[in-house]
Amino acid sequence: MSGSRSIHSRHPGWYESGAGQNHHRPSGAGSYRGQQQTFQSLVASASGEFANPLNRALNNFNVLGETRTDLSSGTLQATGNAPDLGIEGDGFFVVQTQTGPVYTRNGNFQISTVGQLLTQKGDPVLGDQGPITVPSGPLSISADGTVSVNGALVDKIRLVELAPGTSPVALGASYYSAPDKALQPATHSSVRQGMLEASNVNPVTAVVDLLAIQRRAEMLERAMSAFYSTFNKVAANDLPHV
Repeated sequence: MSGSRSIHSRHPGWYESGAGQNHHRPSGAGSYRGQQQTFQSLVASASGEFANPLNRALNNFNVLGETRTDLSSGTLQATGNAPDLGIEGDGFFVVQTQTGPVYTRNGNFQISTVGQLLTQKGDPVLGDQGPITVPSGPLSISADGTVSVNGALVDKIRLVELAPGTSPVALGASYYSAPDKALQPATHSSVRQGMLEASNVNPVTAVVDLLAIQRRAEMLERAMSAFYSTFNKVAANDLPHV
């Protein structure tokens, strides 16, 4: 090959098949974030002559470069459960785990028997004063994250936003990590009590994308079969004369 270039594309290619499967989670999975693929387009020849099957295959199909988390918001759905929290905007809750703080948009929280605000995994949700503990009584959480019980101030939920261009690393269980330098105050986010954010993946679009990936995989398989057939023929006819 005499030339190559890189581009960003939403065009599904053969190597997208593995990443495309990440979308196929239950559409109701709370705050599940979809994955966006970045592709590298390979140019097999600078002359514009793509005569052999391998060159045609390389130029007709893009190769997956990486996947990035789709940070677009899902819709907020009312639950009526006081510890359930949704976020309007691009912010993340901060959660303390055994390996350090992580970030999540899944506000399906619970209150432990000792009054700690926890994730479904049992990890403490952090406020300005550390792990949040609430006394018994009616729980109220305002849009800026202020937590109060019976009108008495308890703490303020810690929210952070990520610097533009930051792609958090998925850790599982709706947890993400991000570099400390990418964290910013959540000036454009607010909390909605008694609501949860739904997945931002459109199940219909995801199924259509998966079908398109399957068709392109079949086409590339045929192209590669043609290449190997030509390669074997050249090897059989020409190599003995070298």
